[in-house]
Amino acid sequence: MQVDYIILGQGISGTFLSYYLQQQGKTVLVIDTPQSYTASKIASGVINPVTGRRIVKTWLIDELLPFCWSAYTEIGNLLAVSLIRQCNVLDFHATPQMQEAFASRIAEDASLLCVRGDKAYWQQYFRFNYGIGEVNPCWLVDLQTLLPHWRQYLMAHNALLEDYFDWKQCEIAEEKVQYKNITASKILCCEGVGGARNPYFQLLPFALNKGDAIIAHIPNLPATNIYKQGISIVPWNEKDVFWIGSTYDWNYADVQPTAAFKSKVEAQLDYWLKLPYTLTDHFAAERPANVERRPFVGLHPVHSAVGILNGMGTKGCSLAPYFAHQLTAYLVDGLPIEPLANVQRFTQVLSR
Repeated sequence: MQVDYIILGQGISGTFLSYYLQQQGKTVLVIDTPQSYTASKIASGVINPVTGRRIVKTWLIDELLPFCWSAYTEIGNLLAVSLIRQCNVLDFHATPQMQEAFASRIAEDASLLCVRGDKAYWQQYFRFNYGIGEVNPCWLVDLQTLLPHWRQYLMAHNALLEDYFDWKQCEIAEEKVQYKNITASKILCCEGVGGARNPYFQLLPFALNKGDAIIAHIPNLPATNIYKQGISIVPWNEKDVFWIGSTYDWNYADVQPTAAFKSKVEAQLDYWLKLPYTLTDHFAAERPANVERRPFVGLHPVHSAVGILNGMGTKGCSLAPYFAHQLTAYLVDGLPIEPLANVQRFTQVLSR
């Protein structure tokens, strides 16, 4: 079998990279081991334009918001599904200091923030004392539809191999990759946390972290918004079902769900939510974050037949499509990759 590109992994990065390469007329084979819980599969799907306690704009967000809307709409049209919608964050301030900090940021830059004036309406659903701030716009991506539908698309086009990838059976030459009976010009690594064990990229400054999330049934809570106070409550893929998260654990013994997180969620819901709820699932996974909080994109500085699209951390829903498009443009047309994301910045490390 001969293809232009072998792609390792079918998370958000592998999905969009295979999509964009096929759109350019290239042949791909995605190799992916089926797993129930991966960072992409349990992610909330939220694209939030602000971050942190200082409520500052996230990196590249002015480019990412319109790009992601188009990207998810286009692949959704191909798959005949709806994948993205506007779903603004409502931030229920837990303290007067948080309310004041939000107001201060509005005074500095009101382009994405405002104060809600409908407190009485939301008091039928939540207990709160210090007002509500809104982040507008926020996108919500339906990853629970995207990932399996794209997998089916790949299968239908003989572009998916469900198997464990064994580097010992992979031969890398200057302009050729041979894996078992498959020949390609390049192999592109989108393995998520597996990248930290990739023999070509394991020296990159990965900083894996673990995230817990819970699924809850909350009848009659509007699915119009994302609700935030200590935890985030995000509309999921069924009526009255919500994703609740998340943790960012840097020191952990395993990737099993954490009992302490479940207790925290129950305590916060009991304090904050006025509606009855039922917790229906609890899962955890590792995220492929990195020390610099900038992704790894491009070709290996020594082995040019090996590429990478990884290190998205908690921003995979926005960064993965954007940089999959950039990597495709680089591979097909030689267009530049954003310097702060280009893996060539680690040439010295990767040349060891």
